[in-house]
Amino acid sequence: MSQILGRTLFEDLFVLELANNHWGRLERGLQIITDFSRIVRFNNVKAAIKLQFRDVEAFVHRDFRDRSDVRYIKKTLDTRMERGHYEALVKAIRASGCIPMSTPFDEQSVDLCVELGVEIIKIASSDLNDWILIEKIATTRKPVIVSTGGSSLKDIDDLVRFFANRNLPLAINHCVSIYPSEDDEVELNQIDFLRDRYPNNVIGYSTHEYHDWTSSVTMAYAKGARTFERHIDIDADGIPVAKYCTLPRQADEWFRAWKKAVEMCGGPGTHKRVPPKKEIEYLDGLVRGVYAKRDLVAGSLLTAADYYLAVPLQKGQISCRELMNGERVQRDVAAHQALKIDDIDSPYAGDEGLRELIYRRGL
Repeated sequence: MSQILGRTLFEDLFVLELANNHWGRLERGLQIITDFSRIVRFNNVKAAIKLQFRDVEAFVHRDFRDRSDVRYIKKTLDTRMERGHYEALVKAIRASGCIPMSTPFDEQSVDLCVELGVEIIKIASSDLNDWILIEKIATTRKPVIVSTGGSSLKDIDDLVRFFANRNLPLAINHCVSIYPSEDDEVELNQIDFLRDRYPNNVIGYSTHEYHDWTSSVTMAYAKGARTFERHIDIDADGIPVAKYCTLPRQADEWFRAWKKAVEMCGGPGTHKRVPPKKEIEYLDGLVRGVYAKRDLVAGSLLTAADYYLAVPLQKGQISCRELMNGERVQRDVAAHQALKIDDIDSPYAGDEGLRELIYRRGL
């Protein structure tokens, strides 16, 4: 049951991650939530807005907190948030109609996810084999999405097995952890690989390319990805926007491209589609009908010398689909006239449903 509920949650879910922890500014984070939730509502899509939770005092060793030359440490310290700010952001996400989600980078932050009622937890690519953190996340029983950037196959296999054994919902995002990614680095064929290897998990695509916001999402959807993630930001406060981040107008393009992909891909690829009536009628118009090559006499047996095939197919006329040699002609048919279903002793004539269909089709 847990896996089914998770699959329902993950299907066609967009994850919008506040990039760089919105630079540690509450008002900026709230504005990002407001701007993007409007685009989400306008496009009528299901979206989670994702925060990053870190217990910074424990996360960065005390002896290295003055190391401004280490980029990750400096950024973590510069963008730290108070618990009350996290609480305000989660509340704003929920009020906007989006799903609160978080990437916790330490065990204390997992507890914060629970306290604030975050609905989905993300495991970052860098933590895919951090088993202390993973064990803690599993205790929450919350749905989890993991990104696979830079991982080994064994890492993913172990993680999938771990969540399956506990009946916990897990979605797996193909991800290339290059910020930003060039078009020739996104490796979309990995979606095929992941779908084949993990058929019981929803497969998604976490993307950092920056040249356009349409091509990769349409191809990823066509390959079977069903959850999608991008970093989001706004152009404000004089802060430069990273190339891999999506602005509100680009998110609108992204959602519209996904909708076009859904429209063009149609139903699921697990069974033969049912052709619509207009398609059947169009193809019926291209089918050849059976015409008498010479005068046919009632009681004679139909042979290849007695008929030819040509368009158009007329109402009630047998076509190349129903024609069988050796059937008996039941009434006289003049040369070059259409051979109707009632003109021969055909098994189709005894089936009222088929007989009615043959009389409805054609000219």
